[in-house]
Amino acid sequence: MALHPSICFQQPGFRLVGMESHKRSIAKAVSWRLIAATITAFVVFLFTREVALSAGVGIADSAIKIFTYYSHERLWNRISFGRGRGTREDYTI
Repeated sequence: MALHPSICFQQPGFRLVGMESHKRSIAKAVSWRLIAATITAFVVFLFTREVALSAGVGIADSAIKIFTYYSHERLWNRISFGRGRGTREDYTI
């Protein structure tokens, strides 16, 4: 018996198939922000030729956006759009 996704989140031990753990979402957010901060710092450096300013902008950019990205990922994990039906992880045939 498949449960509606809105009910699934209320069931202990239930996760939608393909739903990411909090640790995975955090790891993805951090790795992406390292890449993005490097690109941002590089672009700022190209315009200013100031290493300290470039690094500061890259760090500030990441500090703001990592929380936003993590929140966005977790919100999308609650949306069933484009996913198949959920099943219990411990359920096998």
